[in-house]
Amino acid sequence: MNEDSKFIHPPETSCRRTFLSTIAAAAMAGAEPAPIPIIDTHFHLYDQTRPQGAPFPFTPNNPPFLPRNFRETAIPLGIVGGIEVEASPWLEDNLWVLMMIESEPMIVGTIGDLDPVKPDFPEYLERFHRNKLFLGIRYGNVWKQHDLVTAIHKPEFIGNMKIFAQTGLTLEVANPRFDLFEATLRLTDKVPDLRVVLGHLQALALPTDTGVFKSYSNNLEELRRRKAYAKISGLYRPRSATQTPFDPSAYKPVMDFIHDIFGEDHLVYAGRNKQALDILMAYFLARGRPAAEKFFWKNSIPAFRWVRRDPKQPRLA
Repeated sequence: MNEDSKFIHPPETSCRRTFLSTIAAAAMAGAEPAPIPIIDTHFHLYDQTRPQGAPFPFTPNNPPFLPRNFRETAIPLGIVGGIEVEASPWLEDNLWVLMMIESEPMIVGTIGDLDPVKPDFPEYLERFHRNKLFLGIRYGNVWKQHDLVTAIHKPEFIGNMKIFAQTGLTLEVANPRFDLFEATLRLTDKVPDLRVVLGHLQALALPTDTGVFKSYSNNLEELRRRKAYAKISGLYRPRSATQTPFDPSAYKPVMDFIHDIFGEDHLVYAGRNKQALDILMAYFLARGRPAAEKFFWKNSIPAFRWVRRDPKQPRLA
């Protein structure tokens, strides 16, 4: 599934030169930022070679991605831990993932896939919640299986989300869309104790109309006031025909927009693309090492309440 979308950016802010000069200085000096431990809060596990296969549109010869593959791709980038996000709508795949990650201490948990509209939701929530590696669920407009915009009008959904909030687990909402943010606000009106992470926020398609843009910003600001977190999960496309896919200046406007709203305390990192990681590392180091540490690992702890499993994983003081 392609969870990205095209960007339309607001005006750039004044710290563009600082951002670009940080990257340029590091490149000229051959210097790397001081090592900061990184938690990748978004990757998928799948194995289409299983007898039952996997519910994904695979390309020919696309290999399975298992915990050992996460370790192999994460360690060279300085990633010390990860959170799997379940993209399969099959109920039994929640258990399959938990079994897969149990023996891999680099993976600190999973965001599962359960449907709060269904009457058996409390039963399965209780079953999976017993496992400390089950950190929450993802809902929104995902795989055409879940639709938060319509679900918030169903009493059974609200009732089950109140039960969910009592567990202290995290609701990850995907993918970024204006009506989805409005629906998330309405949900937090009805379930104020709910902890929310907004997934793939770097894929925002910001409206050009001034009035609509203001409403868009207001919704995100209100979600931040309700202690929602925003996940930046990679940088995908060039922003114009003249820009390369990883031109740092192409991403700064939307990053400034997100940072201005959510601040350094409510942003979390995801991804294992080195070029994107380098751009984001430079962006946050330009704001100071404390801001970078919050983004790359510290904020993921209150956002997902994961528990340290490996000695290389950091812990809050």
